[in-house]
Amino acid sequence: MGTFKIEGGHQLKGSIQPQGAKNEALQILCAVLLTPELVTINNIPDIVDVNKLISLLRKLGVKIQKIAHGSYTFQADNLDLDYLESDEFKVDGRGLRGSIMIVGPLLARFGKGYIPKPGGDKIGRRRLDTHFEGLINLGAKFRYSKEEQFYGVEADKLKGAYMLLEEASVTGTANIVMAAVLAEGKTTIYNAACEPYLQQLCKMLNRMGAKISGVGSNMLIIDGVETLGGTDHTMLPDMIEIGSWIGLAAMTKSELTITNVSWDDLGVIPNVFRKLGITVEQQGDNIHIPAHTDGYEIQSFIDGSILTISDAPWPGFTPDLLSIILVVATQARGSVLIHQKMFESRLFFVDKLIDMGAKIILCDPHRATVIGHDYKSTLKATTMTSPDIRAGVSLLIAALSAKGTSTIQNIEQIDRGYERIDERLRAIGARIERVN
Repeated sequence: MGTFKIEGGHQLKGSIQPQGAKNEALQILCAVLLTPELVTINNIPDIVDVNKLISLLRKLGVKIQKIAHGSYTFQADNLDLDYLESDEFKVDGRGLRGSIMIVGPLLARFGKGYIPKPGGDKIGRRRLDTHFEGLINLGAKFRYSKEEQFYGVEADKLKGAYMLLEEASVTGTANIVMAAVLAEGKTTIYNAACEPYLQQLCKMLNRMGAKISGVGSNMLIIDGVETLGGTDHTMLPDMIEIGSWIGLAAMTKSELTITNVSWDDLGVIPNVFRKLGITVEQQGDNIHIPAHTDGYEIQSFIDGSILTISDAPWPGFTPDLLSIILVVATQARGSVLIHQKMFESRLFFVDKLIDMGAKIILCDPHRATVIGHDYKSTLKATTMTSPDIRAGVSLLIAALSAKGTSTIQNIEQIDRGYERIDERLRAIGARIERVN
């Protein structure tokens, strides 16, 4: 098990470029299964979760060639479908939550798709109902082995349908879209997720020959086609990493430039950080954060009541950044209520911040009130364990701002979502060491 040792309390300086988007990569990589032709994908992040999915695709028979750092070609022209029912697949598929999105493409192209109950972050219940209900609406027959926790869908031919999704699930929408593009007739998906990464998937599929309209809205209309072709695709920068670096700059009173952020795809993220009093400057397609040597002050609502920051489906604020917001608020001037609506276990890392001296009241599994220190007292170094990707990076940011040397264990969780994070932080002056 790996460990980070972090000497905190130092200002950072320089520029940092965000990696390719993890959550986009997991969708886009599954889409290569929809065509026997060559697909080239660029800006793929070199992280554990993505590499696990690439390995799974290779075992399924996809021909994969690395052509440069972050750039690969994929060709799914001779798949080993027997692998899907092997004991090896039941282990491989369980190790990655994103593996669920191979089901829609396989069902659409080959008439069957299987997946073991996938793993991932321990942040609360994450239902698969939206995925399978959507595929059943398209005509698939569903089966589930409770003993093996193994799911399957099969269909001779999918047929388009109207469906109103119970929740605007990003991965659920992606799975249904990838199945519907090869279904017979028209499919209408209402209450579809409309995140930029889902838009990227739809744009890629349209370049491959799909007919998807309404991209960017919560109603997608898909006219099924018989086959799809190859394409080239470049992924967006990771908005969660961009938000992480904004928070890091504020907490460490550092001047940082975050380059090539695809500003138009960031939605409300810059403004939410501004509500905490952080100066977020747009410079072309870069974000510049000046050194907050005098601190930053949390805004109140117009009527003077305490600010509440909560997550919501896009274009609302992404739940993946609430952990960062919570940590950044610990050194702000003022108070804020953090309301994590979507996952009931995601705030359970706050005990580690309280150990470091943060003033946080955990109201219930979904809400925490943070009373900022205004730098009048700094966080103190401690030893902690990363429970999931986003909480892990939040603790890392806290450690970089704290006085003394902190230790973070179980950093494999951080590596699942952040590429070479220790090397990249050292390049801007962080004192961080990876120890096995």
